[in-house]
Amino acid sequence: MRKIAVFVFLTLAACGQKADLEPLAGQAMPPAAYGATEKPDTEKLLEPDPLAAPERSVELRKRSEEREDDPFDLPPE
Repeated sequence: MRKIAVFVFLTLAACGQKADLEPLAGQAMPPAAYGATEKPDTEKLLEPDPLAAPERSVELRKRSEEREDDPFDLPPE
């Protein structure tokens, strides 16, 4: 019985929606933002904001450097 339950679960988990997203019947897409000339499509609405997924800034150290004095690095009380 357990094997059947696992098989059903894995089969359902493998079912994914492959079609484009559409609004529900009777629903409309969100209105255009104030001042915008056109309404965004589904691809644009699903794109994360730059603040939601910021680009990574990696600075590689070329040589060892002394650490600056940190006034907030206090010993425990």
